[in-house]
Amino acid sequence: MIQTNQIQPDMPVVCSEGGQFATVDHMEGSNTIKLKKDQSGQHHYIPLNWVTSVEDGQVNVDRPGNQAMREWSDTPPSEMPQA
Repeated sequence: MIQTNQIQPDMPVVCSEGGQFATVDHMEGSNTIKLKKDQSGQHHYIPLNWVTSVEDGQVNVDRPGNQAMREWSDTPPSEMPQA
């Protein structure tokens, strides 16, 4: 199980193919990672359950970068609509 205190600001977020697709801004609550702004100035959010490991100073996720970028959220969890 991933401990949220392992995830630190400025850590690279690395996809299952080994490429960095984002950088950690900070933990948002107990189960969401807020990512630093992209080139267009937008923050994105990914769920902690995507994380497979935190090692060698990076956050590793379970999906390819292109898929992760299609599936990440542009809104913080508190603003997400309830299903």
